Amino acid sequence: MAKEKAVKELEDLPGIGPTTAEKLRAAGYDNIEKVAASSPYELSELLGISAENAKKAIEAARQATNIEVETGLSNLEKRKAIGRISTGASGLDELLGGGVETNGITEVYGRFACGKTQLGFQLAVNVQLPVSKGGMDGAVLFIDTEGTFRPERIETIAKAAGLDPVKVLENIFVSRVTTTDQQILTAERADKLVREKNIKLIIVDSLMSLFRAEFMGRGALNERQQKLNQHIHKLQKLADDNNLAVYITNQVMDNPGILFGDPTQPVGGNIVAHAATTRLYVRKSKEDKRILRLVDSPNMPEGETVIKITPNGIRD
Repeated sequence: MAKEKAVKELEDLPGIGPTTAEKLRAAGYDNIEKVAASSPYELSELLGISAENAKKAIEAARQATNIEVETGLSNLEKRKAIGRISTGASGLDELLGGGVETNGITEVYGRFACGKTQLGFQLAVNVQLPVSKGGMDGAVLFIDTEGTFRPERIETIAKAAGLDPVKVLENIFVSRVTTTDQQILTAERADKLVREKNIKLIIVDSLMSLFRAEFMGRGALNERQQKLNQHIHKLQKLADDNNLAVYITNQVMDNPGILFGDPTQPVGGNIVAHAATTRLYVRKSKEDKRILRLVDSPNMPEGETVIKITPNGIRD
């Protein structure tokens, strides 16, 4: 009797070949756990297969999926390995519980020219500091979707931090992308670069710019959200597997349904809202001051702080 093939990848599932597996990945089902949690109806609709064959694939995925549990105490011990990158402003660090943390995604959203990219530049420098000085002795992957990366600005901030600007720039790996496919692929292929260059911070500036440009209208919304979901989950996996921080900037839109108060809301919908570990809303104040509000965090209360964007970087 032939020995059953062990199910490790999507292609190992019964009735799922390479072409079908790619269709699953494109729809956001990028591992067997997600197939195991799906329903026969949605899988058969997606792949164009019978409900019976969909049931067989789901059952095989469930048999191959191990559900691991741990105590809260052991999880607490794991979290002691979490690193934090200083933002350069002690008030903002305090608001975040010590800085931008690893193993998670920190999203900053706000209007044009409110300082989102500037904070990213500061983090790109600070992550290269020793741990004792608020860094992680690590390098940076900067995924630039809007042509915002400025090495001259990095030089200025690095000098102010007492670092060699040449070495700092050598430790920042910039990927200028112009399509969502390039953006997604950069993250998908980042594993080797992350390990070889000791990358401890991934910056995506900005997350939604290309998605908004390529997927216009309600008819394209479903496809956009599926691709976005796939992209964000890969970023989170990179963070989890390598104890690194992910910093994403996001654009905003006005919600016409809000008659009183600030109508500003981030784009990307629930996909981004649920994926971001920490969400910050930044808005302009007088002169070079910016107000940052912690909108969502799993372990810190909501609050606000004021920072200044100075020639030397982010300061209290």
